[in-house]
Amino acid sequence: MMNKPSQQLRALSAFCSVLLLLDLVFVAAEDPYRFFDWTVTYGDIYPLGVKQQGILINGQFPGPEIYSVTNDNLIINVRNNLTEPFLLSWNGVQQRRNSYQDGVYGTTCPIPPGQNFTYTLQVKDQIGSFFYFPSLAFHKAAGGFGAIKILSRPRIPVPFPDPAGDFSLLIGDWYQINHKTLQTVLDLGHRLPLPQAVLINGRPNGTTFTVEQGKTYRLRISNVGLENSLNFRIEGHSMKLVEVEGTHTIQTTYSSLDVHVGQSYSVLITADQAPKDYYIAVSTRFTDKIITSTANLHYSNSQQSVSGLIPGGPTDQIDWSLQQARSIRTNLTASGPRPNPQGSYHYGLINVSRTITLVSSAAQVNRKQRYAVNSVSFIPADTPLKLADYFKIGGVFQVGSIPDSPSRKPMYLDTSVMGADFRAFVEIVFQNHENIVQSWHIDGYSFWVVGMDGGVWTPQSRNEYNLRDAVSRSTTQVYPKSWTAIYMALDNVGMWNVRSEFWARQYLGQQFYMRVYSPVGSIRDEYPIPKNALLCGKAAGRTSR
Repeated sequence: MMNKPSQQLRALSAFCSVLLLLDLVFVAAEDPYRFFDWTVTYGDIYPLGVKQQGILINGQFPGPEIYSVTNDNLIINVRNNLTEPFLLSWNGVQQRRNSYQDGVYGTTCPIPPGQNFTYTLQVKDQIGSFFYFPSLAFHKAAGGFGAIKILSRPRIPVPFPDPAGDFSLLIGDWYQINHKTLQTVLDLGHRLPLPQAVLINGRPNGTTFTVEQGKTYRLRISNVGLENSLNFRIEGHSMKLVEVEGTHTIQTTYSSLDVHVGQSYSVLITADQAPKDYYIAVSTRFTDKIITSTANLHYSNSQQSVSGLIPGGPTDQIDWSLQQARSIRTNLTASGPRPNPQGSYHYGLINVSRTITLVSSAAQVNRKQRYAVNSVSFIPADTPLKLADYFKIGGVFQVGSIPDSPSRKPMYLDTSVMGADFRAFVEIVFQNHENIVQSWHIDGYSFWVVGMDGGVWTPQSRNEYNLRDAVSRSTTQVYPKSWTAIYMALDNVGMWNVRSEFWARQYLGQQFYMRVYSPVGSIRDEYPIPKNALLCGKAAGRTSR
């Protein structure tokens, strides 16, 4: 007869075996992990032929490309070897249930000089073309940005054949002026001068993309610049649009494409011309002085370098750009990150529970240039808002400190946070009374761009909405003296940045945070604070978990 200690030992052994089996099942079912180890430094760069101080990641400018597949876990260890705090944010990556990892100051403590932080991201239910960038101070004007590719899982059909190659093109305006000098200009209350150049993958000219005659290639184009809309075109070649910020689109062919600040597009091109080199041209839009940069599309059997005139593009034609934007629509029958068709979610049949009207403005506050949304010019708190919310620290921000619609108040400073209910379905109208093209981004979400037009939005404007196949994306443009309307399902709990992508305006207050709140407090709705969370401000000295 077995004694009691032996019975206990066998029972414990069996229990441990069950735990091990469950653990193995869990690991086997878990999504893949990809690991990145990055060191951020200052270094000498020469994009315009003269030495500048740039921000390098692992010695690279632009930074390394992130290659991933839907649902991958990305473990990105970032060591900050700059002389000041640093953060990276992930433009278009939705951070499902996990705004702690968003990498903007409202959610995440900066990485102190000489220290590191490991981001844990999951590209949950996402595909498409995105980018990362430094979100603090005016670091974005010094580099530190790079491309993000999220491919579909192997069993999910993609609505076009596999291309022969997949190239990322990071385009953007560029200053020869040091980023700290630019920041000082803004801190003193002045406006910035116009940028001096446009870069394509860190160079104004000479970047080469090699193709084989007769084959088709995918180009992922992201505007990582600071303020300018850019027009993209390729000499002698048409471009078939296939994806916009994670949405497969109706495959419309364009001769050139407007890419506004913060936006990303995927196009297919076929090397179906005579074997030579062709210009890839990128130029500013809606500017008095047109700045143009070029790269080379090089046929592998080419015997002739680029020559002749650079192909021209549109310059100040607003209506042309508006009509192109309206032509970009969702491919309803194509699969997205999941096998079900993108059109299976009928956003146009859902009742809107709230309308939010956001009006941008520019004015002087205390004799310094500021920018605002609904009269509120955002000022950062001494503690990231998400941490203050988690630890219930009072006096950092107040929910409701920005109204749902414009007020007649003069511009004023505040740490503006808008409250919103989890699972609400909202209509947001961006109203632009100014003479510039604006670009707006919402972290944590994609939204349907249901309408845009000139003039002032009214309830009757809803008669123009596209309620069937509007494109879903995370960054939208608003044309001068015009409006843009979006629908958004608030299905992602967290503290989310709503900002102008015109970076000087963002820095001087044209942003706020949307607190999407669930009273349940379940991990089904939001992950707990990361164990490795950096704690700063009034959260310093507390325990994460």
